[in-house]
Amino acid sequence: MITTTNPATGQPLASYEPMTPAALENAVQQGFTTAATWGDSSLELRLESLTRLAGVLRVESPRLSALITAEMGKPIAEAAGEIEKSAITAEYYAAHAPAILADERVDVGAAKAWIAYEPIGLVLAVMPWNFPVWQVLRFAVPTLAAGNGVLLKHSPNVTGSALALQQLFLDAGFPDGLITTLIIDEEKVPSTIEALIADDRIAAVTLTGSNRAGAAVGAAAGRASKHSVLELGGSDAFVVLADADLEAAATAAVKARFTNSGQSCVCAKRFILEEAIADDFIEAFVQGVKELRPGDPADHSTTLGPLARDDLRTALQRQVDESVAAGAKVLTGGRPIDGPGYYFEPTILTNVARGMPAFDEETFGPLAAVTIAANAEEAISLANSTQYGLGLSVWSANHGVETARRITSGAAFINAIVASDPRLPFGGTKRSGHGRELATAGIREFTNTRTYWLA
Repeated sequence: MITTTNPATGQPLASYEPMTPAALENAVQQGFTTAATWGDSSLELRLESLTRLAGVLRVESPRLSALITAEMGKPIAEAAGEIEKSAITAEYYAAHAPAILADERVDVGAAKAWIAYEPIGLVLAVMPWNFPVWQVLRFAVPTLAAGNGVLLKHSPNVTGSALALQQLFLDAGFPDGLITTLIIDEEKVPSTIEALIADDRIAAVTLTGSNRAGAAVGAAAGRASKHSVLELGGSDAFVVLADADLEAAATAAVKARFTNSGQSCVCAKRFILEEAIADDFIEAFVQGVKELRPGDPADHSTTLGPLARDDLRTALQRQVDESVAAGAKVLTGGRPIDGPGYYFEPTILTNVARGMPAFDEETFGPLAAVTIAANAEEAISLANSTQYGLGLSVWSANHGVETARRITSGAAFINAIVASDPRLPFGGTKRSGHGRELATAGIREFTNTRTYWLA
């Protein structure tokens, strides 16, 4: 049985029986058949379903938000924001998909030629727990708009959310079997995912998760000669130069690191400060972090919830302890919070350097690593000293864009925190993965870009 747990209390919530091999086979076959029919349907029909989906999301927001909060500990206000963002994304594609998916005429002389974006079939999605609705919807909405079907393998600790999403699509009028949640015994997940990727009925695969999982899925997709999109880890730099608005930067830094209790691939992880302003920034940053309110995530006054699982808290403690042993200094926090649930103090480390876990590894929790650079050149070098390349935030009145251009990332935000937006492509470089979600790139990722030539 798969059992979900409330991370605020440590108490079990519900148990779910994994699918039998026969049930899994039925889900794949039904998804394959339904996706083919869906792909043949009119774009207008598909987009009407997206508009209904946005409405259903808003109607069901209180229930879905409470479920997200119960299963992974997200503060309730953030959970509601996740639902609204998903609804906005459905509306975006309902409005813009006709233009994005329209045939593109190409002048080739006497003949007629055009490029078409056609559905590819059934797409397997392996999704994480940290944004149980948004992570799924930001992939599924454009993929469904393009005429494909979805098999969803969600994280086991948000199984209730995954099943609720499946019902949500049915309530919005999508065909039964077009979006199916797979409940798989955790011991069998690697072999099952590999077998699904090899199955001729699966057209492509997307994964948001760890580098280890991404390597396994990417390798399996390569062996099967199938398209994959991988959104993996991140260790985003938050670079503050000497000419930055320090008050704005320090206020934004708290949100950039501690939203979702720091459990996001695009949360700022490494705060790289030019020496001239380091002391003033750190003072304001520490004060802002001390004002965070850990507590019951179902309470609207709570601004920092628990970590989603106890093993995540253990891993974070290791990163703190090993970094301190290597010379880092704790400015605030640094320990688990006593009591029930998987809470960890909001933590800032300074004197963090290359070679320390807080600098080299992805930290997934309420831990900010501060590193001081002698000048802007060293700040750029430090920001690039990572195996990851997802997001980047640069704070500067005069040199933000030119600094960002010299730091490798999938997205660069100047005088703003990194965020995803349905109007802009989202994805990473280096070990943060490949492929893009959202915007024009996201809806075309899972289409056959097909050339037509009419003589």
